[in-house]
Amino acid sequence: MIETVASWWMWAGFVAFVVAMIAVDMYFLQARGSHKVSVREAAAWSAVWVLLALAFNAWFWWYLDGSVGREIANDKALEFLTGYLIEKSLAVDNIFVFIMIFGFFAVPAEYQRRVLLYGVLGAIVMRAVMILVGAVLLAKFHWILYLFGAFLVITGIKMLVFAEQEPDLAKNPVLRWMRGHLRITDEYHGERFTVRRNGVLWFTPLFLVLVLIEITDLVFAVDSIPAIFAVTDDPFIVFTSNIFAILGLRAMYFLLADIADRFHLLKYGLAMVLVFIGAKMLLLDFYKIPIAVALGVVGVVIAASVVASLLVPRRRAPDNRA
Repeated sequence: MIETVASWWMWAGFVAFVVAMIAVDMYFLQARGSHKVSVREAAAWSAVWVLLALAFNAWFWWYLDGSVGREIANDKALEFLTGYLIEKSLAVDNIFVFIMIFGFFAVPAEYQRRVLLYGVLGAIVMRAVMILVGAVLLAKFHWILYLFGAFLVITGIKMLVFAEQEPDLAKNPVLRWMRGHLRITDEYHGERFTVRRNGVLWFTPLFLVLVLIEITDLVFAVDSIPAIFAVTDDPFIVFTSNIFAILGLRAMYFLLADIADRFHLLKYGLAMVLVFIGAKMLLLDFYKIPIAVALGVVGVVIAASVVASLLVPRRRAPDNRA
């Protein structure tokens, strides 16, 4: 049986909040039209999403403190904060891939916001389904935690080994299939994903970008969902921390897009976080690492990789030109 501290009205209220915030976001998108998101605008929205997440956690603690006691309230609020930090950190890896996709297709800056908005919507739906399935499986089969843990350790090690390798989008099988089976225009048509020519439906390059963004979200969800189940098995905390991290993803992209190259060592930090979280899962029945310790380790590793990126210059490939 799935156990959670949340009542049905908390689930309903949070879903209503998410729908309302997405509606506000879409309203501002339509009101302002196609435009390049400035660093100032991205920073403001990033601050809003972080403050909303922290405010939610404060309310969550206050509610649990009054209903089930201080000790449980402290534990659950710390679980949310740890899960949110992990998901927020792993979301940075999404951003690196988004930058590569937009650069590969030379997407004008003013068209990127709409693609990311739809990408966020798709990510929310996919993660909601995956969290539900994961919670049901864990409730019935405890041993799945070991599979999740082993998967995270292996994924983290692979990230460490291949951190400097960039995937070749031109060889992506999904992209090659779409180019071989769909009518695709040579040019962009504003923010439109499809156009009609002489009654025939054509897809724009922006549609290809959207599909690759959604696939990227799915791939990273496979990493992030098991990672947060290492912190808590409460589906409400898993869902809310995930969604808050995803809602701030688009703003964080525009905030980091021009400076992401400076954080060249962050991938190593994220890889070590995955290995640590995976090891935490594997040791769960032998030694339970306290949530406060896990939060501290994740925070220190991410902070150290960011600082190291700023202090250590990135090695450039040698120029072999005559």
